[in-house]
Amino acid sequence: MYAFVSVLVILASILLVLIVLVQNSKGGGLASNFASSNQVMGVRKTTDFLEKATWTLAVVIFVLSLVAVLALPKEQMGNHSVIDEQIENMLPAPSEMPGFDVPAVDAGAPVSNEDSVE
Repeated sequence: MYAFVSVLVILASILLVLIVLVQNSKGGGLASNFASSNQVMGVRKTTDFLEKATWTLAVVIFVLSLVAVLALPKEQMGNHSVIDEQIENMLPAPSEMPGFDVPAVDAGAPVSNEDSVE
C-alpha cells in the first residue's frame, strides 16, 4: 500500500509541475496559444481550469502524503534512525579504545603548585 501511495504522490507531483509550467505569470500561458474566437474553452475558462487544477493537485499531494505516513510499515519505524545506527557501528567498542597511563599519586606526598602565581 505504501509503494502504491508513493507512486501516486510522484505522479501528482509531475502533473503539478507540468500544469505550473503551462501557466504564464502574466495570464497568457496555454490560453495565448489559442487565438481563434470559435474555441470551445475561452481564455478565461482556460485560466480558471489551470488554477483549479493547480489547487486540486496541491491538495491531492498533501492528502496522499498524509496517507503515505499512515501506510508506512511499522517495522520501518524504529526508535533509531539510519544515521544513528551508522554512528553506532562506526564507533569502536570500549575495549578497543586506546587507554592512557595515569601516573600513580602517593596520598601522603605534598602536592606542589609550580604553575601558581604568588
